[in-house]
Amino acid sequence: MANELILIVEDNEKNRKLARDILQVKGYRTIEAETAETGLEMAPKENPDLVLMDIQLPGMNGIQALKKLRANEATRAIPVLAFTASVMPQDRREIMDAGFDGFVAKPVNLKEFIAAIAKALGSHPAGDG
Repeated sequence: MANELILIVEDNEKNRKLARDILQVKGYRTIEAETAETGLEMAPKENPDLVLMDIQLPGMNGIQALKKLRANEATRAIPVLAFTASVMPQDRREIMDAGFDGFVAKPVNLKEFIAAIAKALGSHPAGDG
């Protein structure tokens, strides 16, 4: 499908640029926030199709931000993927138990990243027919 709008909430500039570049090459539109607080301000205004949320953020963390997104009627239904280097099984379980719609590990595996985005958006990966 592509052309969907994805909000990238990531404090690390290199990770944000990598995610943006991959998504834009695949035909997605992107907007970005460096903090959870900024992402929470942007989400109801921009109404993204998906939020890619880092977990370890300055100030409010990604799990706290997810709870706020889910509590807001305007953003409750937006799928949110955890975007994190916390890949130990207990971390993954805690993240998924918090209510994320999926999990994308850092460092990024291109194929897994695109597949997770497509799955969260309910579409096939761009370029896969």
